[in-house]
Amino acid sequence: MKIASWNVNSLNVRLPHLEQWLRGFAPDVVGLQETKLEDHRFPDDALAALGYRSVFSGQKTYNGVAILAREEPRDVVVGVPGFEHEHRRAISATVGDVRIVNLYVVNGQDVGTDKYALKLEWLAAVHRWLAEEARAHPRLVVMGDFNIAPDERDVHDPAVWHEGHILTSAAERTALRGLLGLGLHDGYRLLHADGGVFSWWDYRQAAFRRNLGLRIDLTLVSEALRPQVAAAGIDREPRTWDRPSDHAPAWVELAR
Repeated sequence: MKIASWNVNSLNVRLPHLEQWLRGFAPDVVGLQETKLEDHRFPDDALAALGYRSVFSGQKTYNGVAILAREEPRDVVVGVPGFEHEHRRAISATVGDVRIVNLYVVNGQDVGTDKYALKLEWLAAVHRWLAEEARAHPRLVVMGDFNIAPDERDVHDPAVWHEGHILTSAAERTALRGLLGLGLHDGYRLLHADGGVFSWWDYRQAAFRRNLGLRIDLTLVSEALRPQVAAAGIDREPRTWDRPSDHAPAWVELAR
């Protein structure tokens, strides 16, 4: 079972890329972030023609999440239960016998801002929710654009991306470790100890060509699924295409 996460940075712009990638990479489940589409504009029919059923939650211009799967997603929940400032950033569903949670974590703007405080508040609400999900669904995958680089291996320059910087601050990394403390494991890190492998590169300063990136797109697997992790990686190819998203798909493959 191949499960992937991709911040497409506007599905309206990137639909041809998504269609091309689905044909070539052929994942079983995909979580999308930053779809930036109201629900009535979601390309459900186009994705169904490729063999994917979709559940989604979107809004105009900002945010938006979706889960695509080769079989019908069940027990769909939109948003983080109990959190009133949701802004279309979470969706969860069961696919086969695996519970899928797809997150687009708040960026946070800058350390010390109101948006940073909102990010930490949102992550605390996600922690409470995932604790319940983990108890109810031992076979759990939590994926998404986390907007947090887990450690120094996941940034191109630790001197720039330090504990006082957004996406790498001490409080953000502590919140991420709290999620891992629920019995979740970074699928990529289970198989790869190396640094310098990233999933996001700024559009400026030829960042992709120079590999000035961050690994902020993660696929987390529960303890029950850990023995089934057969492969994991980041597919850089879509980042090379014309007018790409600034993110590349992160993926994990579970042995059946």
